[in-house]
Amino acid sequence: MTSRSPSRPSRHSSKRSSRRSRTGLAWALPLWALPICAVLAANALPTLAHAQNADAQALRTRALAATCAQCHGTDGRVASGAALPGLAGLPAPYFTEQMAAFKAGARPATVMHQLAKGFNDAQIAQLAAYFAASSQ
Repeated sequence: MTSRSPSRPSRHSSKRSSRRSRTGLAWALPLWALPICAVLAANALPTLAHAQNADAQALRTRALAATCAQCHGTDGRVASGAALPGLAGLPAPYFTEQMAAFKAGARPATVMHQLAKGFNDAQIAQLAAYFAASSQ
């Protein structure tokens, strides 16, 4: 049989057993704290979900606005002296009215009457709010 050397601690040394107690029930929350934690977690989840939904919606709106960037500049800001108007800072009702005119063919354009037909009313309202909130 082999014997252990005296310099090597056994498996059940006092250091190891104290480490186990730190990860066991010795570090658990007191029972009175569990309902408080449950209430806090339940209140935080809807807020987190709402924040994530708002972030996702803002990202979708920004992606929708990026479709206008080729002609009207990034975030609706055109370079000075550009032939096409910038969209940043336009009042939302004006933007919505002009897009409706493009869709109906009442306002002449080269390609906007075709592009405007690709947006539904909800998307136009999102774009109008986005560009109205943007500064020039």
